[in-house]
Amino acid sequence: MPKNEFLEDFKIHLKSEKNFSTHTIRAYCADVYTFLLWIGELNPLEIEPEKFSEYIRFISQINYTKTTIARKIASIRAFYKFLYQEELIEYNPIDSIPIPKQNKTLPNFLHEEEVENILRGIKIDTPAGYRNRIILELLWVTGMRISELSSLNYENLNLEQNEIRVFGKGAKERIVLIPDKTKKGLTDYIENVSPLICKTSQNSTSPLFINYNGYRLQNQSIRKALKECLKNINFTKRVTPHVFRHSFATRMLECGADLRIVQELLGHSSIKNTQIYTHVSIQRLKDVYETSHPYK
Repeated sequence: MPKNEFLEDFKIHLKSEKNFSTHTIRAYCADVYTFLLWIGELNPLEIEPEKFSEYIRFISQINYTKTTIARKIASIRAFYKFLYQEELIEYNPIDSIPIPKQNKTLPNFLHEEEVENILRGIKIDTPAGYRNRIILELLWVTGMRISELSSLNYENLNLEQNEIRVFGKGAKERIVLIPDKTKKGLTDYIENVSPLICKTSQNSTSPLFINYNGYRLQNQSIRKALKECLKNINFTKRVTPHVFRHSFATRMLECGADLRIVQELLGHSSIKNTQIYTHVSIQRLKDVYETSHPYK
């Protein structure tokens, strides 16, 4: 079987069985494709562990971050796990190859007053402005990923219970909650603002957030709207939609929320992914202590 057929079958596996996002599938397949090019005429079914170690040394000499190298190894490991499951190889030769330790970096986040400053800076005198305002507010109060928010349909809403049903990574379903203030703004958008953007049907499978052509608002458009808002209010800190998610998690923990609850609200499969926000909170506590304690 040609190498490309292995890769195509792997791509189908990631999509149909693993429910990976399009972005993740693209990254994994690109990593595997690069590796297959590197081994040249060698049969990928006959690779020994030493060859993987050689490849790791090779990519380590390129100016990749530890995070990128770890992802490339994870991609190839997943590929060979797939080959093993398909009984195309007798054992997974990369299973014993360790992934380099990543540098622990604390996520960027915004203080509550900074978020409020950004939200106040959005001009809501146009339908698109009002839509952008409620979008960023939802990112802040729910901790949703931008892809989760842009993919919302009307059927995902249960506004009577202040609930939104979200499908996260791996098509994993969860419920996020919204406060009454946000519910009112979202209701106003649905009833009064969305029809001004474009008069389209609002049935269960219709996209919640649309552009002036009536199509689903894409992630790129949301990022552009945020960038324009930050520029208008001269906000110098680097902010992406994902920073709102970090800010939500940090704020919840600072206010005493249980770590497991925050994990559930964020849709993290492992508590380890949520624990980094405890480090953020502790670091902020230290900063306040050092600047405020009278005994210096």
